[in-house]
Amino acid sequence: MTDKAKQAASSKGLLQSEDLYRYILETSVYPREPEPLKKIRDVTADHPWAMMGTAPDAGQLMAMLLRLVNAKKTIEIGVFTGYSLLLTALTIPEDGQITAIDVNLETYEIGLPIIKKAGVDHKINFIESEALSVLDQLLKDSENEGSFDYAFVDADKDNYCNYHERLMKLLKVGGIAVYDNTLWGGTVAVPEEQVPDHFRGSNRQTILDLNRSLADDPRVQLSHVALGDGITICRRIF
Repeated sequence: MTDKAKQAASSKGLLQSEDLYRYILETSVYPREPEPLKKIRDVTADHPWAMMGTAPDAGQLMAMLLRLVNAKKTIEIGVFTGYSLLLTALTIPEDGQITAIDVNLETYEIGLPIIKKAGVDHKINFIESEALSVLDQLLKDSENEGSFDYAFVDADKDNYCNYHERLMKLLKVGGIAVYDNTLWGGTVAVPEEQVPDHFRGSNRQTILDLNRSLADDPRVQLSHVALGDGITICRRIF
């Protein structure tokens, strides 16, 4: 792993101590991280938006969730360079299928050679598009309703609530949706006047609205986890 990749991955996230986060990564995460995922982090480290990549400790939990629900048919909204996408492809069965949606093919192509070398690109149907139109198209086919096992969302925050409504139709009962960035740098618990300028704006308010909405949603079992920038795990219960 390059020095830049180590530096990018060692951000303490929401923990109070950089040393504690490094301990978690070096003791429990890195020793079990598949080599292709390390390579994705390496090639992403020089990208100006490298911080958008999935945190490796969050990825480790997501891999466990995929195993727990025996996921085979999944959706990914927001791909970036493909860390979480590759993680999913490595975890699901050989005949599994991922519908991966992102508006930016260019960033996906950064990680694509590594995905191909890992031998899992046949599991991925990448669609370069805004996600809502793709989800709506999927829902036009009644056979897609309740057919997906798992979804991961790390895309435009303004549409998180819209994505959630559609995913509640596409996921099967017992299926899981994971939403990223739901603690927004910890600023969800900070008074508005104390929020740093780069965390202000519509995205923060959207995350606040989403968190309240998910907490009130009787259709899901909920866990809000302080990994990375915060992930919210929703298990559809009806």
